[in-house]
Amino acid sequence: MEFTLPMTFSSEPRIITTDNHPIRHHMIDRDAMKVLHVLRDNGYAGYLVGGGVRDLYLGMTPKDFDISTDARPGQIRKLFRNSRTIGRRFRLVQVFFGGKEIEVSTLRSLSEYDLDGPDAVLAPNNTYGSLGEDAQRRDLTVNGLFYEIEGNTIIDYVGGIEDLDKSVVRFVGEPERRITRDPVRMLRAIRHAGRLGFSIAPESWEAICSHHEKLPLCPPSRIRDEFFKDLHSGSFTVWLKLALDSELFFDILALYKQALSKKEKVDERPYREQLIALAKVIDRSSTLAKESEKRGLNSDFLLALVLVPWANSKFDLVHQQLKGAAAFRFSKILREALDRELGVQLNLRRSIRQQMVTLLSNLPQFLRYREDNSWPRWIKKKSYYKSCALFCELYSESLTGDKAELNLSSLPQESSRSEKPKTPSSNQGRRRKSYNPAFSSSKKGVFGFKK
Repeated sequence: MEFTLPMTFSSEPRIITTDNHPIRHHMIDRDAMKVLHVLRDNGYAGYLVGGGVRDLYLGMTPKDFDISTDARPGQIRKLFRNSRTIGRRFRLVQVFFGGKEIEVSTLRSLSEYDLDGPDAVLAPNNTYGSLGEDAQRRDLTVNGLFYEIEGNTIIDYVGGIEDLDKSVVRFVGEPERRITRDPVRMLRAIRHAGRLGFSIAPESWEAICSHHEKLPLCPPSRIRDEFFKDLHSGSFTVWLKLALDSELFFDILALYKQALSKKEKVDERPYREQLIALAKVIDRSSTLAKESEKRGLNSDFLLALVLVPWANSKFDLVHQQLKGAAAFRFSKILREALDRELGVQLNLRRSIRQQMVTLLSNLPQFLRYREDNSWPRWIKKKSYYKSCALFCELYSESLTGDKAELNLSSLPQESSRSEKPKTPSSNQGRRRKSYNPAFSSSKKGVFGFKK
């Protein structure tokens, strides 16, 4: 069978030497360098890959330092006792250094699907390959770069350096095929354009606008996790504008489709302006959290802010004046609407949905107390007082532009974003768990055991 290579694939890479790029060894994380040296000293090739190379080239500090190698996962595990293997579709190794982890993956090959179209048979995800094949499997050209420490050179098979120099985000290969293969790539494209301040290549942008409706084909949990990353990115405003223009936003939050979609005869400008104003407030809170090295606000808190324009449109939220049983009934109606229109779509936990209902349903009352500058003692004793008060302040900031005081340390925060990974013990997985017998006070007991 004869395969046709995608248009951005080059069998001969462009090699960028030391004199033509800014990356130096001292800029790379010490533990990542240690991993690269161990691989090299044991006869394996090792490369810094992806976002780490991209950020260093742009003069930014990488969030992660990922490594690719020609060593197989089992061989990597033998070299690093402080490691574990993760992943189902493709196995990779996490090497632990205190509370930090370095991900080491084996170079992968192109599948027949990527080479010969969507009707070809998918090759196993654990098919290992060459450097060029691995570069071709990556989502964006700016993420398809490799850095090797021997010659201090950057290896570019996909035109990533040229796109970095031109500030362009571009899919690797044919955009339509890459989107069909994994629609989540559309979210990554607009994310990197937003974070880096880049434009999106015309053919890539056209493909996103034409195929945005394929996004819901992905598992809801993947879409949710990708969306939450953008909520906390600090560049959510730029992301939101791109997501609205491409209509990807309506595939993530379908409850906005009727109110905002270009296909409906509704003036979208007020909603768009409200959303962008709220996005600026969200970005300020995320930036403050990063600068102060504190954890950001919970994802449910930020998502509830994004939903205020929808709630205003559907329920006239901020003008509600309900008390007692009427307020309880309204919160129940709001909860049912969120469960129906968002809970399943984003696979949100019940606790997250309930927290969002608490923030939204209390907003009208808190706005009135804020306007009157009169806060009853009883409401200050409520467990939700601090969160709802800040929610009210941030919403007001989006309306007036007057910056609210942000005291992140006194509020529930995004704990999962800074949890340190647990270093696996040397005998992890070797011991069997021991359980005590189960007893029951019923007449015949459980599994034959009587109390």
